[in-house]
Amino acid sequence: MSLLLYYCWLLFLRWYNNIMKIFIGTDHAGYMLKEKLVSFLQIQGHEVVDKGAYEYNEDDDYPDFVVAVAREISKDPARSRGIVLGGTGEGEAIVANRFPHVRAIVYYGRVKPIVENESGILHRSRAHNDANVLSLGARYFTEEDVMEIVNFWLSAPFSFDERHIRRLKKIDEINI
Repeated sequence: MSLLLYYCWLLFLRWYNNIMKIFIGTDHAGYMLKEKLVSFLQIQGHEVVDKGAYEYNEDDDYPDFVVAVAREISKDPARSRGIVLGGTGEGEAIVANRFPHVRAIVYYGRVKPIVENESGILHRSRAHNDANVLSLGARYFTEEDVMEIVNFWLSAPFSFDERHIRRLKKIDEINI
């Protein structure tokens, strides 16, 4: 199946069923925030799969939880999304991006673009890169900020522009 046809099918599926399957994971740094985010997303009707941490443990390691999220996204990158939380979100994105078909981005908040008519980074992560994992630094956002960021990111569509499809195909074909 061509990539364009695949993305058209994905668009139809998302239109037909607006409820998403969301995998979420964090270490101790984002544990409390994750617990609130899981409830927030479930109230919206999303299917949320919590990949841990399941208790606060200051000695846990973020790769253990991020790997569980990224593995699931890698299996079904078109129909699922991942949210990973950590102290900064950086290490979490590095781990997630080790998996095929995972496109994780780190978001630190709004920035002022230097180019006129430039859309925001969060919007572009979806519209241009079809990012399927959002990595957030739990130490840098309020609970309210996170809920707003996640809502925006989950609702932002992929553009389906030919150039973006072509670029994503090139990324998927990388074999190191």
